[in-house]
Amino acid sequence: MGASLAKVALQVGSDPPKLRLLPVQDLESVLRAVGGARGGCIGLTGGGISELAGRFEGAASILKINEFAAWGAGCRALLRRGGLEPEEPFLLVSVGTGTSAMLVDGMSVSRVGGTALGGGTVLGLGRALVGPLEFDELCVLARQGSRRRVDLLVSDIYGPGQIALKGDLTAANFGRLAQPGGGSPEPADLAAGVMGLVGENVALITAGLAVAARVRRLVFAGSTLRGNSVLAEVLIGVTALLGRQSTILEDGEFCGALGALELAARREA
Repeated sequence: MGASLAKVALQVGSDPPKLRLLPVQDLESVLRAVGGARGGCIGLTGGGISELAGRFEGAASILKINEFAAWGAGCRALLRRGGLEPEEPFLLVSVGTGTSAMLVDGMSVSRVGGTALGGGTVLGLGRALVGPLEFDELCVLARQGSRRRVDLLVSDIYGPGQIALKGDLTAANFGRLAQPGGGSPEPADLAAGVMGLVGENVALITAGLAVAARVRRLVFAGSTLRGNSVLAEVLIGVTALLGRQSTILEDGEFCGALGALELAARREA
């Protein structure tokens, strides 16, 4: 149970888990989604589990799972599914409503930092700039735009050879709009600019945390990356410039749910 979305992983027998995303405010839909598990074991994790747990009392075995442990277990399961066994330790970065970075070292998972920038910023700022769009609509719009029309680059300030930075690096997010004749960018350009602002700063912060933790690899997951190729490209590009190796985890928004499922099953065994 996250701040915006509920992630459900439901496994029956030996079949692969079925995955669903639901609005966190719609508890009835969440209850219906896991209705088939009422006679089995339910693992719950996240900030909104207290109210949900009460709705299952007496109907199944309810286990509350530490969120960081769940994220670590779910991440490892998804990496194995994708044929990726990263060197450990590594930094697991959950880009949800905000962003949280966790150091995964064997079975140990600990939070090492984060930022308030995340999907909440993307959606809130995006709606303020381009209108009342849904998140997936904003992602599509961003793919159609150009950050070059809103961001100020190093090359816009310095001539060739004046500074030891690449000219195509961002000097100021949305800085072009503050310049004389900055013009009126299209909504798609503004949407792309929002993704760039969030992506660059999340990448800078988490790459710095990786350096401090002395790990080379970052694994990015979370609902904000679902269908969001613009943000994903920024994260990969900026972390690479900083000497880190990054992976965008497919279905990574379900790390917590899959981890809760796995760890609850282990406790019941």
